[in-house]
Amino acid sequence: MINKFYFCSLLFLCSCTATPPKNVNNICDIFREKNDWYADVKESYDKWGVPIHVTMAIMYQESRFVADAQPPRPWLLGIIPWFRSSSAYGYAQAQDSTWQDYLANNHSRWSADRDDFADASDFIGWYCSISHNRLGLSKKDTQKLYLAYHEGHGGYSRKTYQKKPWLIKTAKKVTQKSKTFQLQLVNCKDEFKSTSWFFW
Repeated sequence: MINKFYFCSLLFLCSCTATPPKNVNNICDIFREKNDWYADVKESYDKWGVPIHVTMAIMYQESRFVADAQPPRPWLLGIIPWFRSSSAYGYAQAQDSTWQDYLANNHSRWSADRDDFADASDFIGWYCSISHNRLGLSKKDTQKLYLAYHEGHGGYSRKTYQKKPWLIKTAKKVTQKSKTFQLQLVNCKDEFKSTSWFFW
């Protein structure tokens, strides 16, 4: 009985920590509610050099900060659940193959999970850092970084996005969200700078 209660309690706690922020449109509110997220994404910034507002804007677009986000499952004949169009999963919507590359090249994060915010923010920083090194993209250029993130480095090099007006429009929206987050963060980042979070 005790074991069942303990197991159920763990499930409850996990489900609580996985809920998205109440206000996903304000980065200050996000960091106030999820009091370890600022430290997580700041660590990614310190490691990879991709600004916090850029990482958060990409994550916003990809999952709206839903931990277990996945592409919608199509239904065959309206009654049979069919295969998803992509293996994208988690906060960063990382696909299976790309996630495996990330794990293989970041041995210190061998146990990383796509539905863990710290791991997902580190993944985005890692991927955008590669975009910078391989494609010469500025780590502050949200629009180009997002196009490379969506199309892959090979696709970006081939300019596949030029045949996708909807994607260019989306990338501009991500850029605008990044600018909004940047302005918001100016007014609240001092709240989080000197705060250390401890977990028992």
